[in-house]
This record gives sequence, structure tokens and C-alpha cells, in this order.
Amino acid sequence: MGTPYPTPIAPSQTRVGWIGIGVMGAAMASRLLSAGYSLTIYARTPSKSLSLQSQGALLVSSPRDVAQCSDVVFTMLGHPQDVRQIVLGSDGFLSGLNPNSVMIDTTSSHPALAREMFAAARERACWAVDAPVSGGDIGARDGKLAIFAGGDGGVVNWLTPLFEILGRVTYVGEAGRGQSSKIANQIMVGANLLGLSEGLVFAERVGLDVRQFVAAVRGGAAGSMVMELFGERMIGRDFRPGGFAEYLLKDLGMGVDVVEEGEDERVVVLPGVALCKQLFSGMVANGDAKLGTQGLITVIERINGN
Repeated sequence: MGTPYPTPIAPSQTRVGWIGIGVMGAAMASRLLSAGYSLTIYARTPSKSLSLQSQGALLVSSPRDVAQCSDVVFTMLGHPQDVRQIVLGSDGFLSGLNPNSVMIDTTSSHPALAREMFAAARERACWAVDAPVSGGDIGARDGKLAIFAGGDGGVVNWLTPLFEILGRVTYVGEAGRGQSSKIANQIMVGANLLGLSEGLVFAERVGLDVRQFVAAVRGGAAGSMVMELFGERMIGRDFRPGGFAEYLLKDLGMGVDVVEEGEDERVVVLPGVALCKQLFSGMVANGDAKLGTQGLITVIERINGN
């Protein structure tokens, strides 16, 4: 079986495919187009692709069609079951991927599925990298995402020119480790969102000027990237999604349930994750699944009778 390198990544010779053009995926794909790469895309809702087409992207009718005319294919989907269908399904793009090509799954998905896709890709003389990202819509737009890459280290290094357009990549080890890193990341993000939500609700309840309060604490130990990304949005009641609440709920669920899935025999007790999952479940039950994760503050407000 061959390897995709030493042929270097370059706009003039590397054909890129993209599947999944929601809030995050569209912004990431747009950056690659702006960097000069030719992009072939598939969209289950073709009308969502008009902006990317206006930048030069070519829309095709199936994931398999994307694979057949791409050297590197990115996916940014919603749930692990979506990834399985798009990649490994009967008309999935793995069946059309050319030898020595690479698929990069940036979806927040399950480590076991990442390992399964890596093995399936190697059987076809291809490569798979699990490279979920963190940074929300702003990070995607500005090319400042944190990228956790699992798979073959040489392949990840070869892909660096593409990753650098999107953000900062860290190679974290064998297949599946990228997804494990993202789950750990989401555990920390969830805890920060909860702390920020409760701090703001408390500050308002006791009569503080919440904007003044945030300005006062942001430079101290309470400050965080979550505060920078979502503090003003929470205060201004801006719940437009950079990442959907239902997706963070999915990620937290993988953190809680990963042992039950046989992912790791070392049991980790995570009471904070369990509480965050319960609160985000409440948010989804309230009909707010498609709000941004900063909408968690509405759950805390409801608990307090607001």
C-alpha cells in the first residue's frame, strides 16, 4: 500500500472535497476556497451551497462523486450516524476514494467509529484522519480553530498546509485519539458554559451591572475563552448558533457513555459531565436544540423562575 506523500500539498495540484456545509463546515470550506484550492462539495440541501458555489466550488450529486474527483475529502457532519452513512454507507464516499487519498473527519464523533474508518480506509490503500475542531463559528471564520488530529503521524504532517488554513493542528496519536481529545475538550467547555451562565444569573439577581461585572473579572482567574466567545452573546440574548446545543449534548453524552460502549475499561466518574448533560437535555427538551450552546443560560434562568 502506498502513501500520499512526498507529493506536497498545494492549491495547484491538490483536489479537495468537502461534505457538510452547516455553520462550521461552510466557514471552513470558504477559507480553503479563499486560499486558492479547488473544492468539490456535496450538500443534502443543495440551496445551502450557493454561497460556496459563488466562490468557485463545484456541487456534485453524491458523496461518492466527491471522492472520485478529490485527493483529500473533509467531512463536517452532525452525528456519528451521519458520518457512518456518508462514509461507510452503500453510496458512501469511501467506496469512490482513489488509492492514496485521505479522508479527514472534522465531525465530533465516536473514537471507535474513527478507528473503524481508519481500518476501512487502509483496506482500500487510503488514509483516514479524525480531526475534530474547537473554536466555534468565529474560530472557523477566522481560521483559528484548535484541531485534534488522530491517525498516521506522517499523513497528518503531510496535511499541515491544509490544517494551517483552518487553525492550529496538534497530532494527538493513533486513530480515535482525535475524537477522544474532542470529548475531553467538550467536557471542559460544558463546565465553563455552566459556570459562566450561573455567574451571570447570580450577578443580575443581586443587582450588579452584568457588563461591568464581566469587564471586571475577565482579566482574573474567572476569565476564559468561553467568556470571550459567549459572554456578550449571553448578556445580549444572542443565541444564534456557532455550535448547536444538541451537538454539545451529543458530545457530553459520549463522555458519559464511552465506558458503556466498551471504549475503555478504565472507568472514569465524571459528575460534572453528568450534570451538564442533564442541563443541556433540559435545554433540548425546552425546544432549544438549535440554539447556540450559550443558550444554556436560559436553563439556569428557568430554574430560578425567570
